[in-house]
Amino acid sequence: MAPSTHAAVLLTVCLLSCYMTIPSLAASGEFLQCLSANIPTQLVVTPSSPSFDSVLVSSIRNPMFFTPTTVRPLCIVMPTNASHVQAVVLCGRRHDVRVRVRSGGHDYEGLSYRSERPETFAVVDLSNLRAVRINRRAATAWVDSGATLGELYYTVAKAAPELAFPAGVCPSVGVGGHFSGGGMGMMMRKYGLPVDNVIDATLVDANGRLLDKKAMKRDLFWAIRGGGGNFGIVLSWKVKLVRVPPTVTFFNIRKSVDQGAVNAVAKWQTLAPALPDELSIRVIVGRDALFQSLYLGSCGELERTMSRLFPELGMTRADCREMSWLQSTVYINSGDTKTPLETLLNRTTSLSTFSRNKSDYVKKAITKDLWEKIFPWFNKAGAGIILLEPHGGRVGSIADTATPYPHRSGVLYNIQYVAFWTGNGTDAPNWIKDMYDFMEPFVSKNPRGAYVNYRDLDIGENTVVGGVTSYESGKAWGEKYFGGNFKRLAITKGKVDAGDYFRNEQSVPPLVSRK
Repeated sequence: MAPSTHAAVLLTVCLLSCYMTIPSLAASGEFLQCLSANIPTQLVVTPSSPSFDSVLVSSIRNPMFFTPTTVRPLCIVMPTNASHVQAVVLCGRRHDVRVRVRSGGHDYEGLSYRSERPETFAVVDLSNLRAVRINRRAATAWVDSGATLGELYYTVAKAAPELAFPAGVCPSVGVGGHFSGGGMGMMMRKYGLPVDNVIDATLVDANGRLLDKKAMKRDLFWAIRGGGGNFGIVLSWKVKLVRVPPTVTFFNIRKSVDQGAVNAVAKWQTLAPALPDELSIRVIVGRDALFQSLYLGSCGELERTMSRLFPELGMTRADCREMSWLQSTVYINSGDTKTPLETLLNRTTSLSTFSRNKSDYVKKAITKDLWEKIFPWFNKAGAGIILLEPHGGRVGSIADTATPYPHRSGVLYNIQYVAFWTGNGTDAPNWIKDMYDFMEPFVSKNPRGAYVNYRDLDIGENTVVGGVTSYESGKAWGEKYFGGNFKRLAITKGKVDAGDYFRNEQSVPPLVSRK
């Protein structure tokens, strides 16, 4: 063997050993035996089962993560109660098999069901734990992590039409993942993020204990509400429901560049965060700009507000669509008032389109001249879109340290970059990386912020040293997601999971004080 080849092999072995210890086949077998002794066999799916691929793919959203080279789990456990989850953790700890947790499968890097590097792990799929229990009188609900946002919205509105919950616009997103990253949505300016409305939770910790808010204590309860997960397995969340009027108003207004899209987007940047809290306007920018608005009130009220504050959009009564809040959660995606409400309950996935996502936050409005340079990017080969989500209002008035989600004070809006492509997956466009690089001077700095629910491994991956994730390697990406809250998250991780049992390529590392 040539010296250079020998060195490369040694380096590869070293890097792999630094990242993880792979359990022996015997340990893997003992883990599966441990599961079979504690969990009904039909709830544990292994690669030898005819249903393994269909269960694995059941909530995969991106075909990039379902290929012959994808590192797949040793098994998928589909618990139906808390004791099954406790058993997985206890068996995993005993036999050195880590677990990854999947609720809706929307993790943009697929880390809830795959690994970037060789590793033996199990997936805990929470889709069987999806109950939503409403207390109408108290205006609260317990919602399981395996429920989707659509199931949450539908169940709440059917039980209590005057109540709702402020969360994201995609109905197939799992509650567990969405809440774990903070969550954003069309009512966050009025009522804050989902995690701002979480008042209790149940969690299985790294020792297999089932804890509620009181038992998990202040720091852990703080960490699970936006810290990106990996502090334990949250089974259910108790949330405050919010009041909505019988009628809300929605509009979709599209502006081409020739129709004044540049001027409208430039003004939107500082206007949208300062609008009345009942009004949220987001923008989807491609070759033109689509303004989507949810107003918690009537069309007449919205028309007067828009003519006074945002005449550049030229909104008229003809643009209004009055409906119930529940109907608006369907309409924002379908654009059709006749779409059945039951589509919110659809958990079907598709592997027809590849995608890539990145994110930014903007604290200083981008000038009109710069927007004139940004719009041509959407005419380039492989161009995707960007989504602009306004902050301000309630979400901006809560302290940056109140939850792990730090992007509050002074934030105008979030940017999500999205690229789509078809084919065999190897012809991913360079557009999204180039666009992201181009935008760097115009977005938040020191650090350049990012949203953990738009997970992006390009901003950094963990390195494992001595069996635990290195704090320094975690800082590279962690401070972008969590700002000054990252260290507190790491200290909390050190208290509740010092051995780093719950970990992945972007999990918060344990920071353990040495006395």
